[in-house]
Amino acid sequence: MNDDVIHEEIAGLRRELAHLNSHRFIRVHNSFPKLIMFQLVRGLAFGLGSVLGATLVLSVVVWSLSQIDFIPVIGDLANEILAVIQPNLGVDIQVDEQPIQEP
Repeated sequence: MNDDVIHEEIAGLRRELAHLNSHRFIRVHNSFPKLIMFQLVRGLAFGLGSVLGATLVLSVVVWSLSQIDFIPVIGDLANEILAVIQPNLGVDIQVDEQPIQEP
């Protein structure tokens, strides 16, 4: 090969390597504190998304199963699950109102 072609190829590789090193992904992973923060935020987002998604899917499944009344076993089981999951909305919270006594 010609020396000019080799030098041109090496210069092209250097440009590509400089471009890759300036990429955000590489910059984040070159710094240990940035990498730790990135992974922490990624884990929190994944955990929150998983919990919210599972809650939504489970509530839709339980609600749809509770609507099935013609299959006694599934309907009764779903109603029991709903009774456990749903908060008791008829609870009266009584607060004793005592005046605050100043010392």
